[in-house]
Amino acid sequence: MRVLVTGATGFTGRRMVAVCEAAGAEVVAVGRREADLTDAAEAARAVAGAGADLVAHLAADVSVPRSWNEPRTVLHANHVATLNLLDAVREHTPGAGVLVACSSEEYGPPARLPVTEEAPLNPQNPYATSKATSDVLAGFYGDAYDLRVVRARAFNHAGPGQRPEYVASGFARQIALAEREGASEVTVATGNTEVRRDFVDVRDVARAYWSLLGGHHAGVYNVCSGRSVSIADILAILAELTPLEVHRRTDPGLLRQHEVMDIVGSHERLSNATGWAPEVPLERTLADTLDWWRREPA
Repeated sequence: MRVLVTGATGFTGRRMVAVCEAAGAEVVAVGRREADLTDAAEAARAVAGAGADLVAHLAADVSVPRSWNEPRTVLHANHVATLNLLDAVREHTPGAGVLVACSSEEYGPPARLPVTEEAPLNPQNPYATSKATSDVLAGFYGDAYDLRVVRARAFNHAGPGQRPEYVASGFARQIALAEREGASEVTVATGNTEVRRDFVDVRDVARAYWSLLGGHHAGVYNVCSGRSVSIADILAILAELTPLEVHRRTDPGLLRQHEVMDIVGSHERLSNATGWAPEVPLERTLADTLDWWRREPA
């Protein structure tokens, strides 16, 4: 079994490569250095050259703040890359199963909780719009060209190795840096701590992707923990993991436009199809993230 993984050097991509290899698959890892997927010819060369049985398309520009500042850049990077990737599969390896990594951001403010896959897409920022476009493209290619396409709508990833602009990793980094400096307390900069999110460990996300892709499934699936926690809860758990006294201050630069206040997903469809269930508790996710920052250089 040969698997092409795009975005292989990213936060989730690295985990996906490891999961595929642990399952005995041969991985063709494609990062930005190997191919610019927004270039149709480069995408075609990558897909044709890999000759893969399975394709995990994880490459994306995933920054919501940057999407507000540079909407054209993020929209182009995400939906054009997805279009080129799907078209290359259609042309060169139409028998390959394809997973397109989508996002819970596509749902926007939910009408009811938990959110199921039948909920309408109502993106509230340019990044979410780019992922919704990619999602719809993936569905179209599956239907129009009879491709086996999985659209995996992952909720908030977290875990060791994540960039600090993401809330759990950002909090953990601030605490780890204060510990390193020998401080007795730390004031953590936050956005709106009343916001609630469904956090799922990146290791569980990668397992879910493999269970769908390797299990030859198709369709739309939420990848989530099924549990909603507030940003204040995240900081409180981290505060229990450090000897420092933890305070907080609101940073206006971290407040989001059009913020969705609460979202939690249902993974019932995914669990029924594959037997997958989240295994890594949030407390371990946060502890591992803090320990990772303790080892990392500033």
